[in-house]
Amino acid sequence: MARPLDSITREALVERVRFYRDLGLTEFYRRPLDPALLAAIAEDAGQPELIEPVSAEALRPALYAELGHAESHEEHTIPARRSFPAPPEIAAAVASAERAAGLEVIREDIGDCTRCALHKGRNKLVFGDGSPTARIMFVGEGPGADEDAQGLPFVGKAGQLLNNMITAMGLKREDVYIANVVKCRPPGNRTPEPVEANTCSPFLFRQIDVVRPQVLVALGATAATYLLGQRQPLAGLRGRVHAFRGMQLIVTYHPAFLLRDPRQKKEAWADLQIAMRELGLKPAAKG
Repeated sequence: MARPLDSITREALVERVRFYRDLGLTEFYRRPLDPALLAAIAEDAGQPELIEPVSAEALRPALYAELGHAESHEEHTIPARRSFPAPPEIAAAVASAERAAGLEVIREDIGDCTRCALHKGRNKLVFGDGSPTARIMFVGEGPGADEDAQGLPFVGKAGQLLNNMITAMGLKREDVYIANVVKCRPPGNRTPEPVEANTCSPFLFRQIDVVRPQVLVALGATAATYLLGQRQPLAGLRGRVHAFRGMQLIVTYHPAFLLRDPRQKKEAWADLQIAMRELGLKPAAKG
């Protein structure tokens, strides 16, 4: 006897939603669920015969709960981020010799931060890592478990992949600067809530203004959303150069997503090649 989809293929549904969310496609699961989509999900679960009609309203609360989101669409909608223009006093590049000190001032201003709820589960605040005079800066979403333990960004499996990507570009990790939209680990590595990201992102913008890289790389949809101040599918943001506060911004996939779907590594490499062209870099020699 067939059982409802929400009791059989929920895990497949959640995994599919995570997959689309990492691509920046977030609107489809806020609308009535398409029967064709349900059929594809059930087929993924290996049980196409189990499909019975199920309303979006019946399925969505469990889906949001498992993804760590609020049940209300309006509550989770990411509001347009207010603009953070470069202050006049730092509109010109900060002198190279002063950038390390400038970053330290920002870190001191953050202090033992309790500005949002993320601090409650924090082990270590993750500020940033790399060269204060970097020509390229990478921005991710937020710390994971390894980062929370060590206090450094991108040191887990996704960080190892990012290191490989940096090496392939002909650079070393110490040549670049790396930071995140939020500096404390969200519970269960969920996507930061708008209030959390909007509370933390002014410090990220100050870091960017001090380092003043020639190229900024947004890793994933969350970084792209809060840097550009607008939410668009990742597919619509990739493959081109965005003007950003006197710098050039490139959007690509987050390394954690590439670990889940290695087929997209070729696309990510194409994005990084755009950044390399802007910087005049050649790929690292093999062997």
